[in-house]
Order: sequence, then C-alpha cells, then structure tokens
Amino acid sequence: MTSPSRLAARPCPICRKPRGDAHAPFCSTRCKDRDLVRWFSDSYAVPGRPADPEDLDRALDASRD
Repeated sequence: MTSPSRLAARPCPICRKPRGDAHAPFCSTRCKDRDLVRWFSDSYAVPGRPADPEDLDRALDASRD
C-alpha cells in the first residue's frame, strides 16, 4: 500500500502541477472536470473484454433474489 506522504507528493494526473488538498488528487476544479469529461467521452476504459449482456442480466436477476 502507498503511504500518505508518497500520495501527497504525486502531482496532478492531468497537468502535472502540485496537487491541492481541496481537489485531491487533482490541483484544481478545472483538472477534476477534465478528468470527468474523459470518462464520459470514453477516453478512459477499464481493461478487459466487454461484458456479455446475458451475464449482466443474470447478475441483475441474482441480485434481486
């Protein structure tokens, strides 16, 4: 696990400026919003094969029981 002091030393993942406590792990609201837009526009993706729709249906059915 990464220690808190090492996390604080990491720069903003968007612009590489020093990160701010109020917007951690980003330096500002602007960088925080840019990151969110990247998720919404599918610029980021979780690695792995796409989920099978039938598997999703089975998982939903099982969670309702």
